[in-house]
Amino acid sequence: MNYGYARVSSKSQNLDRQIEQLKMFGLSEAQLYVDCQSGKDFDRQAYRRLKQVLQPQDLLVIKSIDRLGRNYQAILEEWADLTKRLEVQIVVLDMPLLDTRSRPDNLVGCFISDLVLQILSFVAENERINIKTRQAEGIRIAKEKGKHLGRPRYIPPKNFSEVAACYLRHECTLQQALDQLQIKKSTFYKYIRNYNAV
Repeated sequence: MNYGYARVSSKSQNLDRQIEQLKMFGLSEAQLYVDCQSGKDFDRQAYRRLKQVLQPQDLLVIKSIDRLGRNYQAILEEWADLTKRLEVQIVVLDMPLLDTRSRPDNLVGCFISDLVLQILSFVAENERINIKTRQAEGIRIAKEKGKHLGRPRYIPPKNFSEVAACYLRHECTLQQALDQLQIKKSTFYKYIRNYNAV
């Protein structure tokens, strides 16, 4: 049997190109397993299901090695698990050298596949580390410049103190206070907690 695996890191990313290439290879929708999850490890729902159905000599097709994962050591271990323990053949579409299907020069082919895999896995993990480093640098610089990170700070309306005092003295109802301030109940309670703490 032939199977395809596609992955993106989040639901906001598009799987269409991967799926289109897998279908061009000759795979049907029923043969595809898809995850919308980070490639940092292999604890992914669709991938786990795929490994349960794979049998010796089945073919696994992926668009690129980073769709399998992004952790250097984990990719090498997973590749060995698939090809040695499960005896699955693998084709990586955008890297023809990563093709373990049986052929006359299989020994040389497997050696080349393993060598290329090690290089590509290193590159994939290095890219992930670089992204994290750039994010950390960006956060550090933003903090040094005094920029607020995360959710926007709540800034109470100008008349909040006056309306809050009225509400706390039971001179107006909660709904009247909300109408005057033009805010939601949850936001009002957030402000009132800070107001009481002062």
